[in-house]
Amino acid sequence: MTHPHVTPHAQASCRPTGAYPLARLRKWMRRWVSAGLISLTLVAGSALARPWDGRVVHVSDGDTLWVQPDHGGEVRKLRLAAIDAPERCQSWGWQAWQALHTRLLGQHVRVMSGRLDTYGRLLAQVWHQGQDVGAWMVLQGHAWSPGYRGLPGPYDAQQREAQWLRRGMFAHPLGLMPPREFRRWHGGC
Repeated sequence: MTHPHVTPHAQASCRPTGAYPLARLRKWMRRWVSAGLISLTLVAGSALARPWDGRVVHVSDGDTLWVQPDHGGEVRKLRLAAIDAPERCQSWGWQAWQALHTRLLGQHVRVMSGRLDTYGRLLAQVWHQGQDVGAWMVLQGHAWSPGYRGLPGPYDAQQREAQWLRRGMFAHPLGLMPPREFRRWHGGC
């Protein structure tokens, strides 16, 4: 309720003192619970899916590769989960592709795949020689770990380290546009 003789500044200072810290606590709890649920979803999805091994036969860009399963069957198109690498026609896109290509082409990998993305690729965590390839791409400065609804991405610590050490695309003097923004402004490659 607004009083005609009280200024807006004075009205704001009349709020109950306990409401603001409680709101901050609720916001903090929502963020951590959401982060926990995202992590749990990744882990639970991984626990339900059976890991499989295969050989990388093609790398399309910095976050998409094709794997031939060791047990036979068709080659599978995979997108590395929880990262976003620059588009090939975007600044640093070629370097991101080159890093993934050099590391994985012809190599055996372990795959934990989940659901399909909007482009029909299997979202997957991929390990090479015991290392999570998505985490490695972010740590080397070849991809972002995008957050969701204000929450940090799963590889946020690796991204902060790469930014701090100015690795890869994070050394670019003007900074780079994240791929999602690039696609919004310029479309796909």
